[in-house]
Amino acid sequence: MNEPRLAIVHERFTEFGGSEAVIGEFVETWPHAEVFAPIVEPDGVRTPLKTVHDTWLSRAHAATGRRSHAPLLPFVPRALRRLPLRGRFDAVLISHHSFATQAVFATDAPTIVYVHSPARWAWDAEFRAQEAGGRAGQLALTALGRLARRAELRAAPHLTHVVANSHAVADRVQDWWGLPATVVNPPVQVEQFTPDTAIPREDFFLFAGRLVPYKRPDLAIRAAQRAGVRLVVLGDGRFRSQLDAIAGPETTFLGATSFDVLLDAYRRCNALLMPGIEDFGIVPVEAMACGTPVLAVGQGGALDTVRSGVTGAYVDHGSDEHVIEGMAAAMRAFDPTAYHPATIRDHAMSFSPSAFRTNIAETVAAVTHRS
Repeated sequence: MNEPRLAIVHERFTEFGGSEAVIGEFVETWPHAEVFAPIVEPDGVRTPLKTVHDTWLSRAHAATGRRSHAPLLPFVPRALRRLPLRGRFDAVLISHHSFATQAVFATDAPTIVYVHSPARWAWDAEFRAQEAGGRAGQLALTALGRLARRAELRAAPHLTHVVANSHAVADRVQDWWGLPATVVNPPVQVEQFTPDTAIPREDFFLFAGRLVPYKRPDLAIRAAQRAGVRLVVLGDGRFRSQLDAIAGPETTFLGATSFDVLLDAYRRCNALLMPGIEDFGIVPVEAMACGTPVLAVGQGGALDTVRSGVTGAYVDHGSDEHVIEGMAAAMRAFDPTAYHPATIRDHAMSFSPSAFRTNIAETVAAVTHRS
C-alpha cells in the first residue's frame, strides 16, 4: 500500500516537549510527510524532522530576539488558515493545543486532529486563573482565551475526525466542541526507563516535572509534611519560590537535573506523586517503566495511565485540603510489598512509541479510506 500524501500541522516549534515528541512519531510513521508550523525555532526541531515549512511569524519571532512567542499568538490563526495545503495532500494531520485546527480552512482534504487538549486555559476559568500570573496576565489570557474559543468552535464542524490523547481530553472535546473523539494515548520513551533490582528502594516519595501551578507540586509538599515522610522534588519552574516558602525539612529540591539523576530517582523512590490533573501525564508512565508505583489524583490522564491496586493508587479529587489529606494518608499507609515491579513495567510498555505508531496509523488509514 502506498504511503498517503500527508501534511502534518503543528502550532509551533519553540521548545521540545511531549507534543513535539508526538510529531516525531508522526514523521517516523509517515517519512515522506511534509510538516508545517507558523512559528519555528531551530532548537525546537529535532530528529527525525528534517524540514519544517514555517510562515512570516518565524521571522517576526527572530526579529524580536525570540524572547517570547506569546505576543505573536493572536496572528497564529490567520497564518494557519493561509498554509499552502489545498490540492496537494490526501489528508492533513493536525496537532492541536489551541489554534492548530484553523488549518482545516487551508485544505480540501480530510483532516484528522490529534488533540493534546482543547485550549484548557481558554475554557476553564479556574485553570486560567492559576496560569495567568497576576492581573495583567489574567486580562491578556482572558482576551486570548476568547479568540481561542471562537477559533476552536469555528473549526469544529469542518473536522473529519478527532483523536484525543486521553479519555479526559475526549470528554473535553465532547463538552466544549460537541464532537466525539477516539482515544490514542501519546508515545512515551519507555525503553530508556528500566528497573534495576541491584538498586535498593529508599524511604522517600518523588515529585518530578515542571514546577508550574497546574501540576500542583504544592499539594505534594503539604501532603508530605502532614504524613511526616521524605519528599524529593525534581524539576524547576516559575512556581519554585512559592514552593520554597512552604517547604519544610522533609522536602529536598534537586532542581532541573540530568536524565541519569531522574532515572535513579525513579528507581529508588517508594512511589511517584501525581497531585495535579494532567491531560495525559508522561512522567507517571516513565516511573512505571522503572517498576515504580504512582499515587495520583483520580481524575484526568491518570485514569488512562494508572491501574488502581496494580500500578498505583488513586486519591479522591476534591478541595486542596481533601487532596492533601488523601495523599498524606496514602503515603502513611504505603506498602511497597503490595506492588510487583515487573507487572508495573509491563503495563507501562503499552504506551511505547511502536504501540502509538500502530494505533495512529490505523486511525488515519480508516479515515482516508472512507473519505
